[in-house]
Amino acid sequence: MIDEARRGTPVTTTTDSPRWFKSSYSNNGGDCIEAAANIPGVVPVRDSKDPHGPALTFSANGWSSFVAAVKDGEFPA
Repeated sequence: MIDEARRGTPVTTTTDSPRWFKSSYSNNGGDCIEAAANIPGVVPVRDSKDPHGPALTFSANGWSSFVAAVKDGEFPA
């Protein structure tokens, strides 16, 4: 999001609170992230163990590209 803001891409502001969710593949082991999909144009992501901590915010396109790359196995374990 920072790079896009530097390029002049508008940053979305909203009064909506994020509606956080975890993947249905997530278990209760605590090694999870939560994301919110209700903020137009951006996807905030946070550590599920620290719900009051900071969130990283990605552009919706950037997050979609990342998820697609993970599904395609582009990031070996």
